[in-house]
Amino acid sequence: MKHWLICCCCLAWAVPAMAQQETEALAWLNRLVTAAHKLNYSGTFVFQRGGRTETSRITHLLEGKRELERLEVLDGSPREVIRNNDEVTCYMPDSRTMIVEKRSRQHTFPALLPASLGSLTDYYVIRKGQTGRVAGLESQSLILEPKDELRYGHQMWADTATGLLLKAELMNERNDPIETFAFTQLQIGGPIDPQSLKSKSVVNGDQKGGWRVRNVRTYAERGDDAGWQFKVQLPGFHKMAGQKHKPRPGSSESLHIVFSDGLAAISVFIEPLASASEQDKLELGMFSIGGINVYRRIVGDHLLVVMGEVPELSLRRLGDGIEHKR
Repeated sequence: MKHWLICCCCLAWAVPAMAQQETEALAWLNRLVTAAHKLNYSGTFVFQRGGRTETSRITHLLEGKRELERLEVLDGSPREVIRNNDEVTCYMPDSRTMIVEKRSRQHTFPALLPASLGSLTDYYVIRKGQTGRVAGLESQSLILEPKDELRYGHQMWADTATGLLLKAELMNERNDPIETFAFTQLQIGGPIDPQSLKSKSVVNGDQKGGWRVRNVRTYAERGDDAGWQFKVQLPGFHKMAGQKHKPRPGSSESLHIVFSDGLAAISVFIEPLASASEQDKLELGMFSIGGINVYRRIVGDHLLVVMGEVPELSLRRLGDGIEHKR
């Protein structure tokens, strides 16, 4: 009886303590959300996935009600992404191509978190980790452990002074990092020249003539699925947005739909196959590209590609439940 009473007392003490830890960790995550959108900052960060490393420079400015951002990839072919609130323009000078689209949700480093964190606690155990230093700044680590086998874990480091996300790691089932974003140099606050938010192609006048402009059409969360049904719903993953486009002139429309739980994202691509011979050349089934898992299957005369930074089980469950509407 005495041992039973001791266990009950320990449990009664542990539950409020765990709740307090979660509350504190959520407060830190809310600071991350606010800082990424409300602060002025500029810096260089490194992205690592598998054997691939990419360095980018980001400049972010809040000007009245406008959120302006310029992201420049510093490795390989030049690429720039310019954002004015939810209007995003991607410049690719080598192919002289501009891609223009509307994005109601921004999930690019350091703005990786959704605006509302309410549902995250349903699928992740959230707690504070240790303190440390990232890019010369004092940081507080935050750990998000998945409650099921359908998603990966995350660890994030926040600047203790401002709350800005300094580093983020995606962890697989073995708790090994498979993807990392980390600032190597960062300036928070201070004046930012609005000219630095413009594309080099615009500033240098290279945009005049010869550029192909592609406007990506998107539809809202409850948009048309173009004759397809998703019979399996993964817990916590909601349809966020979709895009329709034609892969070839005169071909049928292809469909791209994104599902997300707020952190993890799964992309579904459905496109028509040109011929039976095209099917023979395809690699079907499950495989990986760096830290991204990919699942391919054929349904009728269409190719389905389901991919994301989630366990294979999630992709197979979702992908096997996609069928033509009758």
